[in-house]
Amino acid sequence: RPVTFEDCVVWARLRFETMFNNQIRQLLHNFPEDQVTSSGAKFWSGSKRCPKPLAFDLENSCEDARMRNHFDFVVAAANLRASMFGIKGRTDEEYFREVLKNVIVPDFSPQEGIKIAANDAEAEAENSSSMDSGETEAENILSTLPKQSELAGFKLNPIDFDKDFDDHMLFVTACSNLRALNYSIPTEDTHRSRAIAGRIIPAIATTTALVTGLICFELYKIVGTARNELKIDALKNCFLNLAIPFMTLSEPTAPSKTKALLQGKEWNWTAWDSLDMNEGDITLGEFMDLFENKYNLEISMISYGVAILYSFFANKKKVEERKKMKMSEVITSVNKKDFPPNQLFIVLELIANDLTTDEEVEIPYVKFRFR
Repeated sequence: RPVTFEDCVVWARLRFETMFNNQIRQLLHNFPEDQVTSSGAKFWSGSKRCPKPLAFDLENSCEDARMRNHFDFVVAAANLRASMFGIKGRTDEEYFREVLKNVIVPDFSPQEGIKIAANDAEAEAENSSSMDSGETEAENILSTLPKQSELAGFKLNPIDFDKDFDDHMLFVTACSNLRALNYSIPTEDTHRSRAIAGRIIPAIATTTALVTGLICFELYKIVGTARNELKIDALKNCFLNLAIPFMTLSEPTAPSKTKALLQGKEWNWTAWDSLDMNEGDITLGEFMDLFENKYNLEISMISYGVAILYSFFANKKKVEERKKMKMSEVITSVNKKDFPPNQLFIVLELIANDLTTDEEVEIPYVKFRFR
């Protein structure tokens, strides 16, 4: 939390070092310039440009746009941060030169163990594996926040981007040019950057507004119509392109159905269906007995996410131990992670056979309420 404008200048200088020097050096530490892939091809080739870190230089001026991006970034970032915290800013170069002379910039030291996705597939896999850590990350962030009593009289001023404000455009231009210089891409001046931002923002805003409105129309149909009266032809898909402009509506395709025989009756279920169970946090053995008695099904495998809770080929001793445990206890013992206090349901995937015919019966996921 800055107290003086000098604090804002120091913060801006360190942000420059982090974003345009250290991050690039860390990337090159993980993927050196001469890195080759498993097939023997150069990693930095084709559309992948090998980046280069930027050394801070107040006198630096890019050749394309003739802009002092290093200096402009510090001035714009420091003033925007000062505006957020209600501190009076300034732009005189002599002041910045004097403050920047005394800023201590830590030496870069590459961090080991940091995994950077090398392609889209790895990035998607990392996102999938980290989806469950959202609540943990939120708790960590909340734990770092100051107590309410420490914020008496404290006020933050939000900044809404406006391309017509020179301070805003100076920051956007400096940031985009510095990242462009990292990857040897031609830079642009403030006037050209303002024109680009002017085209992008309305397009995003209008498209988002239109899509949101269309979604709300479909939501009104679902909320305002009884379930047994809502037919699929009442719902609509929309294909649109505002640049042409083009917009057309069509009826959605009905979800595919899977036939199952439960309790002697044929059931055609879709991906939107589930077997809902509200028996409380019963044991694994009671869960399996319930399926036998109620649905005439013998469970051969139960899974929760990627974890297998029960399988017919598992160690018999371990199976018997788990059958005596409550469902939530089985999951926490396998996952090594407790449930969030506000979680009420568990989604389980089952493989089961009909006790009469011994044939496998395809059933939807089980929505099990344990609290």
